[in-house]
Amino acid sequence: MTAQKELLKKLEGILGRERLITEAEDRWCYAFDAAAAQAKHLPLAVALPRSTEEVVAIMRLATEYRVPVYPRGAGTNLSGGVIPREDGLVVSFTEMNKILELDIENLTATVQPGVVVQDLNNAVAPHGLIYPPDPGSVTTATMGGSVAESSGGLRGLKYGVTKDYVMGLEVVLADGTVFHCGGKTVKNVSGYDLVKLFCGSEGTLGIMTAITVRLIPAPEARRSMLAVFDRMEGAARTITEIIANKVIPATMEIMDNVTIRTVEAYCHAGLPVEAAAVLLLEVDGIPEVVAKEAAIVERVCRENGGQVQVARDDAERENLWTARRAALPACARLRPTTVLEDATVPRSQIPAMLLALEKIAQKYNLTIATYGHAGDGNLHPTITCDERDGEEMQRVHSAVDEIFRTAVELGGTLSGEHGIGIAKQKYMELEFGANGLDVMRRIKQALDPLGLLNPGKLVGPVPAKE
Repeated sequence: MTAQKELLKKLEGILGRERLITEAEDRWCYAFDAAAAQAKHLPLAVALPRSTEEVVAIMRLATEYRVPVYPRGAGTNLSGGVIPREDGLVVSFTEMNKILELDIENLTATVQPGVVVQDLNNAVAPHGLIYPPDPGSVTTATMGGSVAESSGGLRGLKYGVTKDYVMGLEVVLADGTVFHCGGKTVKNVSGYDLVKLFCGSEGTLGIMTAITVRLIPAPEARRSMLAVFDRMEGAARTITEIIANKVIPATMEIMDNVTIRTVEAYCHAGLPVEAAAVLLLEVDGIPEVVAKEAAIVERVCRENGGQVQVARDDAERENLWTARRAALPACARLRPTTVLEDATVPRSQIPAMLLALEKIAQKYNLTIATYGHAGDGNLHPTITCDERDGEEMQRVHSAVDEIFRTAVELGGTLSGEHGIGIAKQKYMELEFGANGLDVMRRIKQALDPLGLLNPGKLVGPVPAKE
C-alpha cells in the first residue's frame, strides 16, 4: 500500500467515508477560490472535521506523512489564499458551524470557524447586539476565514476590521498541539499578543478551531445618503472634509462612473449613470447625534458640488446598499475574468490614488472600475478582462504591478481586507522590506518547521526544517 493510500485510509478512520472527499470531480470544487487568474491544483483529498479533536488527529497524520494542509472556509476570499499549490489535504470547516456560546453579560460570542458571519449577527440581533465586521460576502463567508484574512467590509471606517473584535482563540498547531490565547476580559496585556498574530495569518501558522469575539450594542438610529458628483475631485475632497469636520460615518463608499453604469445595468437601483462619482454614506448612533452628523455630511457634500438624496425609509436604504454590494457581481458579468484588487492608502492620498488609477487604465488600455471603502482609504480597482487572452493578461499584470507600487509609494498597504495569499505575495518585500519579510518567515518557521500549513502563501516559500 502506498503512503497516500495509507494516509487516506487513516483519515477515513477518523472522519468516516462521508466526510472525506476523494472523488476527482468533487475535489475540483476545492481547487480555487474567488480570486481570478490564479493557477489551480487538484488536492489529494478534502477533510471535513467536526471537532477540535478531529483537527488534532488530522494534523498529526499530516506531520507523520509530510502532507501539506490547506485550511478553508467558504472559499470567498479574493487573494488565492486557500488554493492548493501541490498535492495536499484541504481541511474544510463548513461542518464546524456551531455557535458555542452567547455570553450576553460579557458581550461576547464564541463560535466554531465554520459559522457564517451573517448567522452570528442573526443570533445576536434579538439581544440588541451586532458583530460589526461585514465583508461583502457576509451571507456566505465563515468566521474562521474572516479571522484568517482579517476581513473588513462596509462598516470598517467607524467600526474597524475583524482583528479589532477577536478576543480569544483556540488554535491547533502544525504538529497537533492545541493552545488557547486571549479570553473574555476587556483588558488583557499578558505576554505576546498571540491573538493578533493569528488574525490575518491566512492559515500559515495554525488552525483556529474556536473564536471568541466582542459584540457591541446595535445603534439606535441611522441615516443613509447618496451624494452625486459631476467631478471626481469633488467626491475626493468630500471624503477628507467630512472627517476633518469630526464626523466618522459608519460607512462612506465611493463608486466611479464605470462602476455606476455597470451596477445600474445589473440591478436597476436608480443610480445616476452620468455622474462622475457617487458617495454612499451612513451615519448611526443615538437619534440626536445622527441628526447632527447627517446635517454636517449633507453640508460638506453640497459645498463640494454634490447633490444629496437621503433615504426616506428602510426600503430606500436597503436599495442603496444593495447597489453597492452588487459592484463585484455586476463587474463580473462584463468579461470572463474579473481581477479585483485591494490597494489601500491614507485618506489624504485618495485623490492621488484615484487619479493614478485613471492614468493606469489609459496607459494599459484596460477597463478599471473603481469602488470601495473611501472613508478608510480602501479602494477596490477592478479590472475586467479575459485570462484566455495572453496579450491582454500581460497588460493586466503590468497594471496590477503599477497599482501596488503606487499605493505603497503613497504610504499605503497591499491589502486593507482581502489578504495576501498567492496573488500579492510577490509584493510583500515592496511594503515590508527584506528584513521585515525575514522576520515573518522566522515566525512561520518556528511554528511550522516542516512547512505544512498553507505552504507558499503570504510570506512565500519557507525552507522546511526536518
